[in-house]
Amino acid sequence: MSSKIVIRGARVHNLKNIDLEIPRDQLVVITGVSGSGKSSLAFDTLYAEGQRRYLEALAVDARQFIHQIERPDVDTIDGLSPAIAIEQKAGRYSPRSTVGTMSEIYDYLRLLFARVGQPNCVQCGCAIKAYTTQQIVDELMSLPAQTRLQLMAPIAIASAGARQKILRELARNGFARVRIGAHVHELSDAMEDDAGADAPMDLIVDRIVVREGVEKRLADSIEVAARAGAQIVKVSAQSASGAEPASDLVFSQKFACVECGSALPEITPTLFSFNSPSGACSGCSGSGVKSKAAGRKNPEAEATSNSQPCTECEGRRLRKESLAIKMSGRNIAEVSALPVVEALEFFRNLQWDERERAVGKKILDEITSRLRYLMQVGVDYLSLDRAATTLSGGEAQRVRLATQIGAALAGVLYILDEPSIGLHQKDNARLLALLQRLRESGNSVILVEHDPDAMRAADYLIDMGPGAGEQGGSVVACGTPKELMRAAASRTGQYLSGQLQISPPAQRRKGSGVFLTIKGAREHNLKNLTVQFPIGALTCVTGVSGSGKSSLVMDILYNEMARRLHKAQAPAGSFDEISGAENFDRVIGVDQSPIGRTPRSNPATYTGIHDHLRELFAQLPEARLRGYKAERFSFNAKGGRCEACGGDGVTQVDMYFLADVFVTCEVCKGRRYNRETLDIKYKGLSIADVLDLTVAQAAELLASIPAIFERLRTLRDVGLGYLRLGQSAATLSGGEAQRVKLARELARRSTGNSLYILDEPTSGLHFDDIRQLLDVLNRLIDAGNTMVIIEHNLDVIKCADYVIDLGPQGGRHGGEVVAAGAPEEVCQKPVSLTGQYLRPLLVA
Repeated sequence: MSSKIVIRGARVHNLKNIDLEIPRDQLVVITGVSGSGKSSLAFDTLYAEGQRRYLEALAVDARQFIHQIERPDVDTIDGLSPAIAIEQKAGRYSPRSTVGTMSEIYDYLRLLFARVGQPNCVQCGCAIKAYTTQQIVDELMSLPAQTRLQLMAPIAIASAGARQKILRELARNGFARVRIGAHVHELSDAMEDDAGADAPMDLIVDRIVVREGVEKRLADSIEVAARAGAQIVKVSAQSASGAEPASDLVFSQKFACVECGSALPEITPTLFSFNSPSGACSGCSGSGVKSKAAGRKNPEAEATSNSQPCTECEGRRLRKESLAIKMSGRNIAEVSALPVVEALEFFRNLQWDERERAVGKKILDEITSRLRYLMQVGVDYLSLDRAATTLSGGEAQRVRLATQIGAALAGVLYILDEPSIGLHQKDNARLLALLQRLRESGNSVILVEHDPDAMRAADYLIDMGPGAGEQGGSVVACGTPKELMRAAASRTGQYLSGQLQISPPAQRRKGSGVFLTIKGAREHNLKNLTVQFPIGALTCVTGVSGSGKSSLVMDILYNEMARRLHKAQAPAGSFDEISGAENFDRVIGVDQSPIGRTPRSNPATYTGIHDHLRELFAQLPEARLRGYKAERFSFNAKGGRCEACGGDGVTQVDMYFLADVFVTCEVCKGRRYNRETLDIKYKGLSIADVLDLTVAQAAELLASIPAIFERLRTLRDVGLGYLRLGQSAATLSGGEAQRVKLARELARRSTGNSLYILDEPTSGLHFDDIRQLLDVLNRLIDAGNTMVIIEHNLDVIKCADYVIDLGPQGGRHGGEVVAAGAPEEVCQKPVSLTGQYLRPLLVA
């Protein structure tokens, strides 16, 4: 195969008929400002064509879908390997999906517990072991020579009448003696005497003295006793001297308690599956939660904020028999609840005998290798039972990346969407090392990325631009990092070389002198912290992954302020006291969760622009003549929308063996509305045409309508001028979705007493975009508002007024304030990892 991927005439979205050669088996980074065409090249061209070719290679009946999948608008692509895309947009996960199931570790964990787990009695907690005949023989032959053995089978007696019947049956089968209580009786005597009717009865099968050569007879007698005693064998062992009383040994050939008789079902991997009736808790069907709404049966509906942990399994999803099987004192739910780093330590410290090692070593190797990959991609603080629906886009992407690395494929084209999002610089170094290992395994790795460390580590860089939207779509420069730094046309290269940079402010704000203070923060791994946020300033909360940033800022600060100011229902995390809240009249939390999960959700609907557009079109003379109201121009209501696709503009195709795909509606051609509605024009454009405009184009068209223009201006100010108004929310990255939310808040009238809380607003932003975003945030703060940001980007951190660095590590080794103060103060603290990376940027 060619040493390059050769693209000719790519015209997808805003790509300007580009020709490009990308080296294979290399680490390649595609960069550029937001909207410059990076994703159009990587995902909508390379990956889309790779997926289409894969389908072409399948059996005839599987190729029925190909005609419905559009071929990317490109002349030719040569040298393309099978492609796997790992995006950072939040996926649509089942509430039952966890980090363990996504990474496939839980599948191996179920197998390991089924093979080497130690069963315990559900009732009394005693250890349970199922012995084979040979194991019982070996146990008995290990007793001192001349030990006298009496092999027995316990006989269950339901009533006195039943006892007589059983004794007669035993006599007919050739048995001679029984033990009733502590006394041995001939069967004939026992049938005539009802004494000890309530005492336990054991059938005496054989009497043997331990010596060489009795193994065969011992095995035969054990099998007879097991058949008569429902797979339970009792052995009375007396020393040769008879000086000590005989003691009873009990062996079970099934997983049943020899003390109370409580039995376990057959131990198979499905016993540990919360997706199978064999293992799922009957109280919650394996979801781990119960809805507060009586009678609700839908597990997906149960896994919402309107739910509480199942009282039967205590949120552990499995039946009690499954949880009674343990390994080194922990059941599978307890092992799954460990953070990745602690789970790896647990498995490394397992003490196994020879049999367990022989059975479990290969399974254990698979588990530990996957745990190491999760650590290397920077999610070592996540637990295996963490619900997939609670992961950020970056976390979910890195879990999927670790899974792909564990699959050990070669000859594959991996395309990743900003894998560094959400990572501290320390964690990012480990991720890059892993990606380089993926390359060294014979794969091509393409990253859509803005992280400067990733760019410097790349073998080849492609800089898209020069601008966004219609001003982008061209290859500005390409080559090695050193070549890009010398390219005069590449602003990315100039930032990498230091010719351009985002400078820290000449003077940092001190704020109003008043603080918003949280005392006794203890949520998750936070260690009883007292933290102060200066009011009227920009505070960055930093720290390695899992250090407690989200627990402090989102779970405690945002939830408590939202409860106080807006009567929000979400409970705040654990803390003692908060002071300074009276200085605010509103709190705005902006995270990276999607603005909608269906094709109907888009920036226009989320920001309210679409409502104003509907009113605008309803007031046009032709619309009034036809009697059209604003509802006519909604694609969510019957009347004006295309009924073939229900106003979605696309139809969903069930791919069975692959993820479902959306294809353009054949009736409306993706325009959402019916022909009559599209007849209504504003300045020559239908409402579908307006929704197809970029934010920047729409701002020019609608500049005379203040209610719309103000919203468009804020979208443009946060760097989203390239987005189309009607672009499906499902296609937005987490960073784009966050900036759409921020724009909606910016369009509202500010009182100057607002608290803005943002979660990594620089996700997906180029250096130029970050500069533009900082200008917007600074305008808000200068108007008297307060800004608290969770951030890893050093350009933002160095521009903050105040930094709170959490750590020193993640998980149980985090949750402390390792440094707090102005960036210059933080970078002088040796214990602060953030300070170590920040110091070169601030100290000349």
